[in-house]
Amino acid sequence: MKDLPQSRSFIYFAFMSNTKQQAKLIRWFRKVHRKIAIFLFAFFLIISISGILLGIKKQTGLLAPTKQGTSKDLSTWLSIDSLQKNAIRFLYDSVSTNLSAIVDRIDVRPDKGIVKFIFKEHFNGLQLDGATGELLLIEKRRSDFIEKLHDGSILDGIFGTGGDQLKVSYTVIMGLSLFMLVITGMWLWYGPKRLRKVKRDEKSKNSYPN
Repeated sequence: MKDLPQSRSFIYFAFMSNTKQQAKLIRWFRKVHRKIAIFLFAFFLIISISGILLGIKKQTGLLAPTKQGTSKDLSTWLSIDSLQKNAIRFLYDSVSTNLSAIVDRIDVRPDKGIVKFIFKEHFNGLQLDGATGELLLIEKRRSDFIEKLHDGSILDGIFGTGGDQLKVSYTVIMGLSLFMLVITGMWLWYGPKRLRKVKRDEKSKNSYPN
C-alpha cells in the first residue's frame, strides 16, 4: 500500500477508528433491540391489542350501555347506604351467592338517574335506579378486565399482593423497554445512514491531494 502523507495518515486512522466505533455501536443497538423484542414480545402484543380494544370499547359493545332511571332529581333519591344494600341483595339473588360483595367503587350518574356498583373481586356490575332502588341492569364489565390486563394490575389480583406493587413494576419495566425500543430502533435507522455519509465525506476529502 502506498505510503500516505503524515497528515492524511492521521486522518485515515482516526476515520477508521471512528467508523469502527460507530459500527460497533450499531451492532450493540441491534442486539439490545432484538433481545427486548424477543423476551417481551408477548407483553407488547397484549398491551397493543388491549389498548386498541379499550380505545373502541364503546363501539364494540365491550362497555355495557348505561340505563335511564326514573328521576334526575337527587332529592328524590334513596341514600347511598340503602342503594348499596339493595345492590348486594340483587348480587346474591340475581347473580351468585358465592361472589364477594366488597364494593370497589360507586359510579353516580345524576344525568341518567342511576347508580352503578362495581365490585372489587369480580367483573360483575349492577345498575340501580337512584330513586326507586330497583335493578336496571346486570353488566359484565369486560372493559375493566381488559384495562387490568393492559396496565398489569391483574397480576396483583392473581398473586394477591394486596396493592399495586406488581402493577407499578410491570408499568415501569414495560415503559422503559418501550423507550429503549424507540431509541434503538431510531438509531438502527439513522446510524447506518450517518455511517455511510461519514464514509462518503471522508472518501471525498481523501481523494484530494494536499
